Amino acid sequence: MMDTLRAAVAELLLVDHHVHGAFDVPVTRARFEESINEGSPDPIPGWMTQFDSQLGFAIRRWCAPLLGLPGHAPADDYWARRAELGEQEVAGRLLPAAGVSDWIVDTGYLGGDLLAPSGLAAVSGGRAHEIVRLEALAESLAADGVSGARYADAFRDLLRVAARAAVGVKTVVAYRTGFDIDWTPPPPAEVTASAGRWLSDAGPEPRLTDPTLLRFGIHSAVDLGLPIQIHVGYGDRDLDLHRVNPMLLLGLLRRPEVAAVPIMLLHCYPYHREAGYLAQSFNNVYFDVGLALNHVGARATAIVAESLELAPFAKQLYSSDAWGPAELHYLGAHLWRHAITEIAGGWVSAGDWSAADAQRVITMIGKDNARRVYQL
Repeated sequence: MMDTLRAAVAELLLVDHHVHGAFDVPVTRARFEESINEGSPDPIPGWMTQFDSQLGFAIRRWCAPLLGLPGHAPADDYWARRAELGEQEVAGRLLPAAGVSDWIVDTGYLGGDLLAPSGLAAVSGGRAHEIVRLEALAESLAADGVSGARYADAFRDLLRVAARAAVGVKTVVAYRTGFDIDWTPPPPAEVTASAGRWLSDAGPEPRLTDPTLLRFGIHSAVDLGLPIQIHVGYGDRDLDLHRVNPMLLLGLLRRPEVAAVPIMLLHCYPYHREAGYLAQSFNNVYFDVGLALNHVGARATAIVAESLELAPFAKQLYSSDAWGPAELHYLGAHLWRHAITEIAGGWVSAGDWSAADAQRVITMIGKDNARRVYQL
């Protein structure tokens, strides 16, 4: 039975509903190691290597064979082989091996060194769909010199245009204020006043941190009706982890107008159980445990099992949240497949699930739920 289930999961073409591009330029070992450390933006200290982590071990175990090395190849050997092949060859081996039919791509973070969505699709053999990052739109208006009086109309116009080619939008309010804010739609006069203050101080590299304008952006997206992705939980140290528990979103989720829009809680670890509760409590709330799976490596099975405890299976999705190293795009898929097979297969063996139900649920989470929500 396990062999049958494992073969079916291996053949399943996934929808990665939240991902970024893979590196499209040569990178040094130092930059590579920084890219497999989610928490710190600092260089890795000289007295350690980021390969000595759950993610580093997972790369050496599962990615090494695809680069022509034995599993568990030493870190120095892995890096030497990777450097020998070059970034394009590494991506050409790892991205197709992920088995992803559709990538839903956020291009709003440091995209200059990454494959564009079209490039990600071409290298992987899949399709790519774009997500609009709300804060990036606002910051582009600031860079263009829009006035405070014009800000609200200009933002809504820009959002409508950008959304025509997108399947959803995303907010990183978690990084800018946290979730413990007033979630009511701000009145127009407050938006104009806040925009005037922010724009006057924005400088050459504007960063939106004003809670009024962040709320305005999210409520403007609600009016469009597209799925809204919200970063939740684990990320780098720019966010205050205790302020990004999704339970702090209740003021937003309880608003009647928001109930008509799919709310996609991304990542969620270590608050994935809270996210599961919200997915059970609100018909429009969905979640994933992407990002965490790569970084917990061999513990991915435990995280996936916990995510399956409470939430309806129709409310869960697969994502990798890979950014940069193509290893992350591949590992996200591999670790999720391994975890879901071990978990569901164990329940089938114990008589708790039928084999047919196991395959049906895995297919729902791996692709069907995303296809429905994003209307792919």
